[in-house]
Amino acid sequence: MKKILIAIFFVCSAGYVNAQSLLNGAGASFPYPVYSSWAYMYKNETGINVNYQSIGSGGGIKQIIAGTVDFGASDDPLPQSELDKSNLIQFPAITGGIVIIVNVDGLKNKKIVLDGKTAADIFMGKITMWNDASIVKLNPNLKLPNTKITVIRRSDSSGTTAVFTKYLSETSLEWAKELGSSKSINWKTGIGAKGNDGVSNMVKKTKNSIGYTEYTYAEQLKLDYTNLINKAGKIVEANINTFTKAVETADWHKNPSYAISLTNSSDASAWPIAAASFILLRKDKAEINKKVMEFFKYGFEKGDMAAQQLKYVPLSKNLKDEILAKVK
Repeated sequence: MKKILIAIFFVCSAGYVNAQSLLNGAGASFPYPVYSSWAYMYKNETGINVNYQSIGSGGGIKQIIAGTVDFGASDDPLPQSELDKSNLIQFPAITGGIVIIVNVDGLKNKKIVLDGKTAADIFMGKITMWNDASIVKLNPNLKLPNTKITVIRRSDSSGTTAVFTKYLSETSLEWAKELGSSKSINWKTGIGAKGNDGVSNMVKKTKNSIGYTEYTYAEQLKLDYTNLINKAGKIVEANINTFTKAVETADWHKNPSYAISLTNSSDASAWPIAAASFILLRKDKAEINKKVMEFFKYGFEKGDMAAQQLKYVPLSKNLKDEILAKVK
C-alpha cells in the first residue's frame, strides 16, 4: 500500500486533467498527496474520477467562488463573513504538519534545532549565516558551516504560507509587526517557488538553503528538517505523534465554520506548526455538492490508513459525522 501511495504522489501532476473526470477540485498543495491517494482508491472502487489540481489555496478560493471547479481547498480557513459573502460552505477534511526544511552539508543525520524567533529572523533576512550566534546557541553540539543562508519561500498565494507566517507572528513580535500572517506577504528576502513541491525541490537542489513545506513532501524527497522548540519550551520532532498532539487540543467550535488555527498548541508534546486543510463548496450547487460529499464520505470512512501512511492526521469520527450531517 505504501508503495502505491508514493507512486501516486509522484505520478499525479498538479496540472493533470482527465477528460472523463466527473469531479474537479483545486487549491492547496498541502493536502494534495492524500487527496490524490483517496481519488485513486475511489476510482478503483466506484469508477468515478476525481481530478484535484494543486494550485495553491488562493487559487482554489478564486476558482470555487467563480464556479469553475466543484470544490475548492484552502489551508487558510475563510471567516464566516467571507463565506456568507461568497455563498460558500466550509469544513476541514484532513490535518497534518508543516516543517522547516534545510539543505546543509555536514549534519551527519543530526537535526538542527530552531525556535520561533530564530526562524523568524532567518526568514526576515536578519540572520544570514548558518554559524550565526543565535543558531549556534540552540545547537551547541553541531558544527555549523560559515556559509550564507539561502531562503526559499512560496511565490504563490498559499495556505501553507498563511499557517507558517501565523506561527512566526505568534513567536516573534517583530515578525508580527513588520510582516504579519497571510497567504501572500511582502517577503524581505528569499527565492520564490510555487507550491509545496516547488519549495521542496528548490531546497533539495540549493546548497545551504532553508524553506518550509508540508511534512510528506519533505519525507518523499528525503530532505532534512529541523526540530523545533514548542510553546511549552520543549524540543520536539516532526512526526505523526507530535502532529496528533497538536490536533487533539483543537477546539473546532471556537469559531463558525470550523475556522480555527492549530499552531502553537499548549500541549507539551505538540508540534507547533500543525495545520488543517479545508474544503469549500458553493451553496447553490446542491447536486454537485452531493457528489463531492460522497467522495469525502468515502475518504472519511476508508481513507484513514492511507492518510496515516502519508503522515497526515485524520479527523475524529465524531467530527467527521458532524461535518457530513451539517453539509447534508
